[in-house]
Amino acid sequence: MLIRLAGIFRKFEDTILVLLMLTMISLAVFQIFLRNFFDAGIIWADPLVRVLVLWTGLIGAMAASRTDNHISIDVISRFLLPPVKKLTSLLVYLFTAGIAALMTWHSFRFVSMEKADGITAFAGVPAWICEAIIPVAFAVIGIRYILFFFHHLLTLIKKPQ
Repeated sequence: MLIRLAGIFRKFEDTILVLLMLTMISLAVFQIFLRNFFDAGIIWADPLVRVLVLWTGLIGAMAASRTDNHISIDVISRFLLPPVKKLTSLLVYLFTAGIAALMTWHSFRFVSMEKADGITAFAGVPAWICEAIIPVAFAVIGIRYILFFFHHLLTLIKKPQ
């Protein structure tokens, strides 16, 4: 059941990413067309494209985290012995989850302050709605790395049959 749920979530993430990219590219191209041929434009299009870039980047980071494909620097791990390498992988998963948890907490506080301030981003849209993806993305990334940690830990302590 968890595998099926993960598959549904994967399709949801991919669909959202595709829709965001299509919207972002279409809006940017349309804006260029309007400016070049009609000396006009949509006043809220540029801020919306910036928000779409934020959402695309963070949902892309969520998608990268589902298969542990985040950018990593593994210069040292190439020279470690396999048992030590397995232990460092555990520590990296735990550290990543911890950083993601900190980012979730502080970005949630940031979004809450933006909501309390009542700032608008563009066209009457509250800024906190545009920024709401930040704590969500980091929470998902943190949960995934906790799950990687426990999965990796279980495979390490599981005795070969």
